[in-house]
Amino acid sequence: MSDYDALLASVSARCASAGQSHVLDHLPSSSSSRDEKLAFLKSVDEVPLEKLGGYLMGALEEEERLKNFDPERASEEEKIDPFDGECVGTATSDAGQLAVLKRAHEVGTKAVSNGEVAALLLAGGQGTRLGYDGPKGMYDIGLPSGRTLFRIFAERLKKLGTLSGRGGRAVPLYVMTSPMNHDATARYFAENDNFGIDAKFFPQGTLPALTPEGKMILETPTKLAVAPDGNGGIYPALVKRGMLADMKSRGIKYVHAFGVDNALVKPADPTFVGYCINKGADCGNKVLWKSSPGEKVGVVAAKGGRPCVVEYSDMSAEMKERKGSDGRLAFGAGNICNHFYTVDFVENVIVPNLGSMYHVARKKIPHYDDSTKGTVKPASNNGIKLESFIFDVFPLSERMAVLDVVREEEFAPVKNPPGSNSDSPDTARRLFSEMAKDWMRKAGATLTGDAESDACEVGPGTSYAGEGLSGWRGKEVACPFSL
Repeated sequence: MSDYDALLASVSARCASAGQSHVLDHLPSSSSSRDEKLAFLKSVDEVPLEKLGGYLMGALEEEERLKNFDPERASEEEKIDPFDGECVGTATSDAGQLAVLKRAHEVGTKAVSNGEVAALLLAGGQGTRLGYDGPKGMYDIGLPSGRTLFRIFAERLKKLGTLSGRGGRAVPLYVMTSPMNHDATARYFAENDNFGIDAKFFPQGTLPALTPEGKMILETPTKLAVAPDGNGGIYPALVKRGMLADMKSRGIKYVHAFGVDNALVKPADPTFVGYCINKGADCGNKVLWKSSPGEKVGVVAAKGGRPCVVEYSDMSAEMKERKGSDGRLAFGAGNICNHFYTVDFVENVIVPNLGSMYHVARKKIPHYDDSTKGTVKPASNNGIKLESFIFDVFPLSERMAVLDVVREEEFAPVKNPPGSNSDSPDTARRLFSEMAKDWMRKAGATLTGDAESDACEVGPGTSYAGEGLSGWRGKEVACPFSL
């Protein structure tokens, strides 16, 4: 029996058992080449056919629960409360909390120096909304140096390697791409010698689009309609692509995960990592406290006594307005996709529980029409994409640490097109520039020239977080500048 026939027999049996035999109906009459048919069979064989029905059933049940969910009448199991764990703020002036942060930085720096920390970048997004045809990480936000987001992150990791005593060796970076941008991302890094860091690339997974009845949808006679499985797909991808095994082989114990669209992120931030280590946390989250009740962002909370992220749309008006004893919003710990995990937590808690974490996204799915012998683009939603979110694992945590950080120092989102009033390359560049000017003032420099310029830059190779600038004390620096 040839390899093709053996695979066909195996896939046919699996599809029959899972009630998905229809996807093979067109194979005998298809004009596709044998190689194309073989590629199709391999793609079907990679689908978790035996689990797909359970994924969909759980997602549909969750969709129904959310549709009827009333936070004011929730049971104890479903009741949403403010996060009740300790949350330290980096903007604090309290001597006790400052001591906690100082100790955290020391512990985190030691962990970085010992090679126990890795950075994990979620970089599957394209720059489409920015008007850029390519991976979002390759986007230049307009800094004087022309640095892209990828370059900013890589140079910060390289600088951190020097500061932590790793002998100039950067913290290892694992980059989760998407099938759409994997090759372009890996090629961009290779063309720049990986920016002098140790980087590995792996694509997130995909799942087939389904009919409401749970049948896989064909885009052509020999092509499944598939979609990325959400940023929560990072967990199965770490296992499938061998990245988790690679981390363990290197002695990595802690992972700092973050999204590609934040120009001010501090990758492998030793203060955050050390804070989580000192708390004995298996999972951690950096948050920004909401500026107003109407800020539409998910928040870290507790559901049935377990940590979780609650979406803005799932909170009542009272919850959004509620104040705590400190006068701040009780539901104010805004989630910014900036997380800590122990490798042990990922391997032994998250991975065994992945099957219960999918959500329904009803979409217009192009599908093959046998009557017209072509692919049809529907005018309304006809199918379901299953996706998971990276924070879906929070309820599995036995001890979550939350660190409240300063917006102007840690969050410059790049999501909207140039010229937008918020979350655009322009607003990110201004935040980057304002931080650079603030660092220089704190170092004792006198700024001259155009003090309102948004083209001021202290490069990551010069300073990771404002350190190492004392040589500018008493000197004049003309704005704009690039150091």
